[in-house]
Amino acid sequence: MKTVIVTGGLGFIGSNLIKYLNKKKFFVVNIDKFSYASNYQNIPKNLNNYKFYKKDINDRISIRKILSKHKPLYIFNCAAETHVDRSIDGPKVFIKSNINGLFNLLEEIKYFNKIKLIHISTDEVYGDINIKSKSKEYDPYKPSSPYAASKAAGDLLIKSYIRTYKINAIITHCCNNYGPNQFFEKFIPTIIYKIIKKKNIPLYGDGLNIREWIHVKDHCAALIKIAQKGIYGETYNIGSGNRIENIKLVKKIITIFKKLKNIKMCRSGILLVKDRPGHDFCYSLDSSKIKKVINWKCKINLENGLKKTIIWYLNYFSNKTNLNKTHKRLGLKND
Repeated sequence: MKTVIVTGGLGFIGSNLIKYLNKKKFFVVNIDKFSYASNYQNIPKNLNNYKFYKKDINDRISIRKILSKHKPLYIFNCAAETHVDRSIDGPKVFIKSNINGLFNLLEEIKYFNKIKLIHISTDEVYGDINIKSKSKEYDPYKPSSPYAASKAAGDLLIKSYIRTYKINAIITHCCNNYGPNQFFEKFIPTIIYKIIKKKNIPLYGDGLNIREWIHVKDHCAALIKIAQKGIYGETYNIGSGNRIENIKLVKKIITIFKKLKNIKMCRSGILLVKDRPGHDFCYSLDSSKIKKVINWKCKINLENGLKKTIIWYLNYFSNKTNLNKTHKRLGLKND
């Protein structure tokens, strides 16, 4: 059985990737330091062919021991601080995880030349683009937030290690993910949570900012195909083509709530709030390369993906214990 490592495997993308890899009959090693956005519930109990290490990728000695013991075929690096608003309030932790942590991981990978690194980056490294444009893999980086800058720096560090040390690495840039297990500070879970609690949904600026959305299962399928078929040293954009204004996305989710059976009429409204600093207007990816070279395409359309995601959160919040935990983790009163 082939062994793979997923860093940050208790988070949103990492946990979904682990479950996907497990179904594909890989032995999965999960390395996660357990941050505020990690959740042990994201991984099924008694999962077969699975090993967990509560370690930080900044801990080089531990990383070296794990690599020596398990000799993985692939490492999927999902370990990162990802929330833009938090990066604006406090960039330091983003530098530590997204740059320093990656550096330490790369330093250890240097000595295991048979390991293939798949680094999960973001479309935000390309920065704000014209609504009629799409970012291509060779476009220059123009990050706007400390988060995006930390991811861009990580990408450049990997490129230097590919060229200088010949490490076997691939960089991926994905658009906005959604689906089960996502932490509740993110946009779509926030919308769903506010609707369930019959609260107004906060929306930055005029709500006309455009984002491209992909279901996390489609993203995971792409990552595995890239690991198996991707070319050493290359970068691949992973996009869905599902571009939508933020305000239209909110209205779409409200409409789905209203259509679902046994759901009381949605009473939430939209509350426009002061825009955040450096807020990019539009992200959009040109994904023609991965479709042509890797033969991958999205299978989950936005409407069905949102419906399944809403149902997942409704089931999750039907458990009062989960609801109370969410209140606590978000620092909210149990109203």
